[in-house]
Amino acid sequence: MKRTRRVGIQYAALPYRVRDGKLWILLISSRRTRRWIVPKGWPMAGRKPQEAAAVEAHEEAGLVGEIADQPLGSYRYLKDDEDLVIQVLVFPMSVAAHVDAFKEAGQRVATWFPYRRAASLVSEPSLRRLILDFGDARSTNPFVRGLRRYRTWRVRTQAGHLPI
Repeated sequence: MKRTRRVGIQYAALPYRVRDGKLWILLISSRRTRRWIVPKGWPMAGRKPQEAAAVEAHEEAGLVGEIADQPLGSYRYLKDDEDLVIQVLVFPMSVAAHVDAFKEAGQRVATWFPYRRAASLVSEPSLRRLILDFGDARSTNPFVRGLRRYRTWRVRTQAGHLPI
C-alpha cells in the first residue's frame, strides 16, 4: 500500500552579493547530511514569509541584509524519508553584513560561490534553475544576456506563442 505524503511549506533566503561585477551566492551546509542548501525554515507566527526567511538567514548563517518582498520562485524537496513533501518559497536577500555570533554558529559551513558554481552544488533541480535564472538576469555579460533572450524565445515558441 502506498504511503500518504504530508505537505509542508518553508521559506528560504537566497543570499547574494555583487563583487567586481560578479554575482556570488552564499550556500550553507545542512546539519545532518552536509549537503549544500540555502537558509530556510518553517513559518513563524506574526511574521511575513520574507521576514521568516530573513530570520532563518541570520540564525543559520549570521547574515544581515535586505530581503525582497516577493519570492523569486519555489522548489520542492522530500524530508523525513520521503514522508513529508516541502514546498519552499525563495526570497532573494542582498547581504550587507555577516555577524560572528549567531544561533547556529559552528553547526554549519557557510561559503560564497559564483552563482553558476552555487547552482551546480545544490541537489534540488528546481533550486538549481532558480539560482541560474537569478544570476543570469543580473549578469552584465553580453553572451549570458543573449542566451537569456534565446531561452525566453524558445519557451514562448514551444508554448505555441509565435514571435512577432
